[in-house]
Amino acid sequence: MNITDNWNWIPPKNWLKIKTIDLHTGGEPLRVYTSGLPEIKGNTILEKRRYFRDNFDYIRTGTMWEPRGHADMYGAIITEATTEDGDFGTFFLHNEGYSTMCGHAMIALVTLVLDTGMIVREEQNPTIKIDAPPGRITCKAFRKNGKVEKVSFQNVPSFMPMKDQVVNVPEIGNVKFDIGYGGAFYAYVQADELDLKLDETDYNKLIDYGRKIKYAVRDQFEIKHPVEEDLSFLYGTIFIGEAKDLNHHTRNVCIFAEGEVDRSSTGSGVSGRAAIHYAKGELEKDEEIIIESILGTCMSVKVVDSCVYQGMNAIIPEVSGTASITGQNEFYFDPNDPLKDGFIFR
Repeated sequence: MNITDNWNWIPPKNWLKIKTIDLHTGGEPLRVYTSGLPEIKGNTILEKRRYFRDNFDYIRTGTMWEPRGHADMYGAIITEATTEDGDFGTFFLHNEGYSTMCGHAMIALVTLVLDTGMIVREEQNPTIKIDAPPGRITCKAFRKNGKVEKVSFQNVPSFMPMKDQVVNVPEIGNVKFDIGYGGAFYAYVQADELDLKLDETDYNKLIDYGRKIKYAVRDQFEIKHPVEEDLSFLYGTIFIGEAKDLNHHTRNVCIFAEGEVDRSSTGSGVSGRAAIHYAKGELEKDEEIIIESILGTCMSVKVVDSCVYQGMNAIIPEVSGTASITGQNEFYFDPNDPLKDGFIFR
């Protein structure tokens, strides 16, 4: 008899217990909390995110950082909708704190709620309306034999607030960049100008350069959202280079938060890229482009509409991708564990 056959241990009642389900979109992880969270107060998603940050940040560090997570873990908390017609709300966690938008999470969350029956929809290609930190995200699932094969979402108005700028970066020198917004602000940099390879061979160098460029831009330029102060910060650096597959447009590698490397093409990042390309006359309306990740996984993006947002020329991008469920977890927090709140080396 195996010693595990009669194992029926139950954790003590005074231990915090949190259950999650994990997915990935193009290789980028998403940990979604399914039970064990305290009440998260607030009338808007930004209020809820702020309340969680101020009162329960130990849950973020305890489930994103080691030993339960790792430096590149990413999470999403599902809340009740904060609009009358929303299906649910969400906000996002990572190694540094809380992001403003996450496209890979949108794709994964829609896959999750439909494939597991959290939301039941009879139609073949249902629409899911999600209340997120930057506003309403409208998603559409494409199912085959009852299983989600692809998810598309229309992002918030996306725009290019800075074009053809130069920043002096310590230990690197002058770096040319654009700023794009697709729910979060990124500095977009051409990889070949810095002799960077957009694959695993330059993994550590990409992290190093991405962080240094982010800090330099943040320190030397004002990043300001036209409406929300909570959205007014530079989230990361996105390096752009040639695609490995000639049928694809280009390759993205996004270094965000505290040196996290996005394994996917970055949904909010390709939204910002579409805004930049459209503003420069490099992308037509309804022209779809496919953008690779560091893994070679892909997202597609197209401009479905143009608009004026708070006095700026903007677009509505539509991003598409795929996600898969990878497992479930039940995490325990022993109050006597000196490392219960997690630790991180990056």
